[in-house]
Amino acid sequence: MRKALRQLLGYEAEAVVVHFASGPVERVRAMYEEILALEPDREHYVVSIGEPLGFGIPLVLHAPSLAELRMQLGPKRIGLAPFLLGRDSLCWLVFQAAPRKMLAFNARGERHHLRVRSAIASALFVAGVPLDRIWLRPSWWPMARERSRPSAASVTLAGRALTGRPRVAILSPYFPWPLGHGGAVRIYSLLREAAKDFDIWFYCFAEPGSSDNAAPVLELVHEAVLFEMPRYREPRWASLLPPEVREYESRAVRERLARDREKWQLLQVEYTYLARYPGDILVEHDVTFDLYQQMGARWSAWRWRRFEKTAVRRFRRVMAMAEKDAALLAEPTRVRVLPNGVDLARFRATPEGAGKRVLFVGSFRHFPNVTAFRFLWDQVWPLVLAQEPAAELTVIAGPRPELYAAIPEGLDFHGFVADVVPFYESTNLVLAPTLVSAGTNLKVLEAMAMRRAVVATPSGCDGLGLRHGESVWVAADAAAMAEGIVTLLRDGERRERLARRAEEIAIEQFGWEAIGREQKRIWEELL
Repeated sequence: MRKALRQLLGYEAEAVVVHFASGPVERVRAMYEEILALEPDREHYVVSIGEPLGFGIPLVLHAPSLAELRMQLGPKRIGLAPFLLGRDSLCWLVFQAAPRKMLAFNARGERHHLRVRSAIASALFVAGVPLDRIWLRPSWWPMARERSRPSAASVTLAGRALTGRPRVAILSPYFPWPLGHGGAVRIYSLLREAAKDFDIWFYCFAEPGSSDNAAPVLELVHEAVLFEMPRYREPRWASLLPPEVREYESRAVRERLARDREKWQLLQVEYTYLARYPGDILVEHDVTFDLYQQMGARWSAWRWRRFEKTAVRRFRRVMAMAEKDAALLAEPTRVRVLPNGVDLARFRATPEGAGKRVLFVGSFRHFPNVTAFRFLWDQVWPLVLAQEPAAELTVIAGPRPELYAAIPEGLDFHGFVADVVPFYESTNLVLAPTLVSAGTNLKVLEAMAMRRAVVATPSGCDGLGLRHGESVWVAADAAAMAEGIVTLLRDGERRERLARRAEEIAIEQFGWEAIGREQKRIWEELL
């Protein structure tokens, strides 16, 4: 009946697929090829503004108007309208042209039909929630599709023989090898220093395959126990406890720690979201409620403040990264500042090469780094290129960055790299454009030790004792950061002066050996 009615009204009976190029060309091509494989018998059109993209039947619009699109389609009707989520004007045109046929693709390449009957799920998908989480329900929900799965399996790896030294255990949310992000660098470096004076048991959650590359850690510890990651399948808003805390809840870990308690004399817990486990020392890699307060995320900030303030009082000692973090925790009898450091043997000063190369390093697994990259790419870098077209930007974003942010075209972009030293050697300037941050930035310390000048936001270099114009260029907004980048790229002498003073500070204050000695003193106090 519908088919006959459409024919009477002058519309073609068969619906066509109209792809909207609302994003980078390569992502549009991938979307087009995916839908073409699913719907090979239909006609496929590609809508773009300005010029055809070289695949599909082109529908080129001079302005994103519904009238122009209808004129080009003629009697054809839209049966499916794939598009990439974003701020492109074509996204609004999709809604106007085919509100009941919209097939949205997110930055991860996931797709979801936007429909009124699944309005909540559609809104969550548009807001950036991963596809596998938009249907999650709390554990108390009577019709939840999925349930969380606790951690159960573990593998125990033998390390070096006991030496008769004091015995310490460490609990970590991940295995600290390879050194893919700042937290792993810190844990591994302080393990290496502690191994000189202590016998160590290491407990951690680990991704599959971590035990295949365990040798560098096993050289430092007597025993390593790797637990599988729990599978937490609830919405992040649904609990009074912060979701990160519940993601790492495991009865198997608790039972193993209780069973091994007689083997060691002291247990150090890394990261606040493991603070529900019993221990003697808590390492606050950052004050998490402060991060969420800076972001304006009130519900998360409230949950974290409630949990974190209570958690720090359960431990005999708490290690903070900087004086600012220690003040926020407001527990002067318990908190000690044990800053981040740098491997001075590995990160050594090298002469700069010619060019105007700029480097940003930050694992996208840590959300402040994603925020920093977006700020840099969207607001700062266009201002830099307007004044210095020859400037080149390199980004190192850690493992699987595509899960956390869209990767722009026209960028020298890298995920995980085994060794960042060659990237520091080949650059002229290092950036730390963090807008929200806590603790101290290890990548800034690495740049300092390599004698590379740094342009940073105030939070990017906080806690390192650097001064604007003497050892760093501090910029509070996009215009000031672009000015700093352009100025230092053009003025090699000034860049060298900042870099040399920063190198001196790194050598004097932030070597891992000195920080390891301070950790040893804290452990010995409690032993």
